[in-house]
Amino acid sequence: MVNRDGNLSSKRSPTRAGVSRRGLLKGAGGTLAGIALASKPIFAADTAPKKIRMGVVGGGNFGKSYFWHLHPDCVVAAVSDLIPERRDGLMKVYNCSKAYNSLEELVKDPDIDAVGVFTDGNLHVRHVVDAMRHGKHAISAVPAAWGSIEDAELLLDTVRKTGLTYMMAETSYYMQPAISVRKFYQEKQFGEVFHIEAEYQHPGLERLYFLDGKRTWRHGMPPMWYPTHCTGFVGGITGERLTEVVCHGWGDGDPILKDNAWKNPFWNESAMFKTDRGHGFRCNVWWKGAYRGTERAQWIGTKMSFYCQSPNGTPAVIVRAGKQTEKDDAGFERAASRFEEYKQTEWWKTDMLPEPLRRNSGHGGSHTFLTNEFIDALVHSRRPAVDIYEALAYTVPGIIAHQSALKGGELLKIPQYSRPA
Repeated sequence: MVNRDGNLSSKRSPTRAGVSRRGLLKGAGGTLAGIALASKPIFAADTAPKKIRMGVVGGGNFGKSYFWHLHPDCVVAAVSDLIPERRDGLMKVYNCSKAYNSLEELVKDPDIDAVGVFTDGNLHVRHVVDAMRHGKHAISAVPAAWGSIEDAELLLDTVRKTGLTYMMAETSYYMQPAISVRKFYQEKQFGEVFHIEAEYQHPGLERLYFLDGKRTWRHGMPPMWYPTHCTGFVGGITGERLTEVVCHGWGDGDPILKDNAWKNPFWNESAMFKTDRGHGFRCNVWWKGAYRGTERAQWIGTKMSFYCQSPNGTPAVIVRAGKQTEKDDAGFERAASRFEEYKQTEWWKTDMLPEPLRRNSGHGGSHTFLTNEFIDALVHSRRPAVDIYEALAYTVPGIIAHQSALKGGELLKIPQYSRPA
């Protein structure tokens, strides 16, 4: 059997029979930080004493792209959106007969155990905090916090005080190449990973800046306030933390950059981070330019390197250090590494997932994994892979990076948030 981090395991999932409903739902928060996640099997189908009752809030494309209704240990008990058509869409997708006009109404429902928050990015903290103050576990779309260290710390304080489970639905953690790379890393095939590069390139994002003639929350959004599709490729693979950053931004004086709610003058931001192990991480988040859209990374090691598929046509490749040599165009001899194409394993077809969820879902096959990880964490009373500490480790560096760009590339330190011992 393959466990949820992509390692082979001979152990089957422990039975959940005999686990009390109270213990299942009360103890799944930060107090379980010491659990060794890599040893946890991925699932045991339909053995929970009672199904997790989800409330789903936010009826956009992202909110409708999960699989709560298909998970054997979950049922969607209620949905909500401010727009009636979106509420109807959620009810149809999740086969749910109960709907509320707002999150504020839904979180008061005593029959709901957990809430999926897929609302506007600038509202995630407010909505998660409201859900938790009403005793609900929560999973939210990215980012965990929107441009504010104070909001990030409010979220952390709420999770700590309530003892409830929080998870950020970061897609990069369960993209199929990331699962493969995490497996290679845990098998020590890389040697030392001394450098990582990642890019989240989304040209034409301004098409989402308006809806029905009105500005959306995305209007003029700072690129580095949406960093997790890059930073997740660091913390989610090597476990490193980003400790300092120099960032530069580019803008062209477009009217959107002169008048937006976030006072952001940049279309694109490029950052160089240092990790707590002294390694480098180069990160590009770009909204405008002549390039192909992508969400990818490359991990450079002493023994092996892995390059994700390029949007310009290059397949995923592995480079391995070798003993052979070659001469460069100046006639100097150098080591010649071996280059091989990597055929991606389709992890979503394996028993990493319950059988009903074995389908190729959105964002590189990640949505079924995110669905399963949150429900399985609640059922097993363990912390999820992208818990509050991981979420802040992926989100906060981008907030500081944008500050660096606004200061002309000043070197800034990044706050660190550690799990309790």
